[in-house]
Parts: sequence; structure tokens; C-alpha cells
Amino acid sequence: MQVINEKQTGLSTELKIIPEWAWVLAPIGFICMQFVFNVVVAKQHDAPPAWGRACLGVLTGIVLGTYILFIGYVSRDSKRRGMNPILWTCVAVLIPNALGIILYFVLRQPLRGSCPQCGTTIRTGYNFCPQCNCKLSPNCPQCQHAISFIDIYCPYCGTSLRNPVSAAPTSVQG
Repeated sequence: MQVINEKQTGLSTELKIIPEWAWVLAPIGFICMQFVFNVVVAKQHDAPPAWGRACLGVLTGIVLGTYILFIGYVSRDSKRRGMNPILWTCVAVLIPNALGIILYFVLRQPLRGSCPQCGTTIRTGYNFCPQCNCKLSPNCPQCQHAISFIDIYCPYCGTSLRNPVSAAPTSVQG
């Protein structure tokens, strides 16, 4: 048997990971930026023209909303990957200029799989389930390196994988 890994997911599936609080805060942040640029900045004596304030409000609102959505994504995705969600959310928020978010994407762990027999969440690369000892990936009978199900010969030692070799040689009697 092989470990059941999550497949590469599309954008719509990844967007479903973002928690509801981030979807609520992102539009609020966008609206706040509109208020700041169109009301607060407009009252200053050296304010940009109305079209400039509108453009700046939309631009900063989109950036702030996207930043909030990324923080929500990091908080959920880190938990899904077996990483500390509180630590990575703090890193994403506290390291300025979105460098914390970039750092998360550079250092994040691969998605975990699950055992086909007992359903335990397992790290990728395991050959046996730590809970039920189920064999997760095939190994070469000669050198014990991990191999693929479609291999005909072991890429490490050249042993034929289609015709199992018996342990004791048989003699032919005439």
C-alpha cells in the first residue's frame, strides 16, 4: 500500500482554508482605508486631488485586505502541515513588510498523508505507519531502499522486482 497524500490543490480549494474571521476583517480593512483616504486625508490642507485619494484608498485597501487574508491562510495552513499555528501567525504579523508571510512559504513543511489502514496522520517519507505498522511504500527486497510500484528493477542495486528471487538457490537434478 502507498501513503494517501493530498493532491496538489487548486486555488479555490486553498481559498477555503482561509478562516471566516479573515474574510470578515479583510473587507473591514478595505472600508477603513477608504474612510482614511477620502475623509481624514481630504481634510488636510495639502491633500491629493479626489481621484488620487480614491486610487490610494483602493490600492491600500486591497493591500491591507490581502495581507489579512494571508495571515488567516498562514494560521490554518500551518496547523494542517503539523507546524505551530500560533508561532507562524505571530511571525506573519510581527515581521514587517510581509517578510513573515514570505518566510512562512519558504520554510513550511510538506502536507502530511494518512495511513490507508488506520487513518493516522503521517509525515511524508515514512515507510511504515507508527501506529499500526502498516507498510506504506514498497522497498527493494535486496537493499531495502524505497522504490516505486512501477519499477521493474531497483534503481539502487539492479535487483529484478518482477521475479522475486528465492532466498536459497535450488539445484536442478538430472
